[in-house]
Amino acid sequence: MGRVSRAVADQHREQVVAAAARLLRERGLEGVSVAEIMAEVGLTTGGFYRQFDSKDALAAEAIGEAFNETLGTMAGFVDQHRDDRERARQELADFYLSAESRDFPGSSCPSTAFGSDVAREEPTSPLRAAYVEGVRRFIEVLAGFDDDNDAAAARRDHILTLCTLVGALHLARGTAGDPLSDEILDSARAYLLRAGH
Repeated sequence: MGRVSRAVADQHREQVVAAAARLLRERGLEGVSVAEIMAEVGLTTGGFYRQFDSKDALAAEAIGEAFNETLGTMAGFVDQHRDDRERARQELADFYLSAESRDFPGSSCPSTAFGSDVAREEPTSPLRAAYVEGVRRFIEVLAGFDDDNDAAAARRDHILTLCTLVGALHLARGTAGDPLSDEILDSARAYLLRAGH
């Protein structure tokens, strides 16, 4: 069989990264193999090594893609509600702290999905670098939900908002199936809206 065109190869690469972003969020960095990712998009494992140097290289790219998806949605709330920051914050809280985000990690936030796995990586790991960059971008997106002019105080507030969102979702997943899980999501939503962030 002949080689595929550059356009087809690029399309396959995008499909593999998207599948990896979903599967790795669902199962963790060690919970899915290259063969499973490739099978998800109907490609062979041999084709993987023409596109990626290693599973870690794919995982780092998938982490970036997962952040792009989530942060793009969040930035959209700011764009849709430029004149109503409170409404934008409500949309953020409803999106991030939902039963759907808890129950379907494959399409949810990579901050929560990858945090524990990445914490086990070496500081120089490309996975750690991709995650740190994603968290930095998350904080920048959160800045769009506020009009605070005190940059230092605002940054602290954005980091606290991030911690509340990620921590609540993480705890809600760990307690899923118990009423406490819904209580955690509801309490975190109410807290964030009351705090105005």
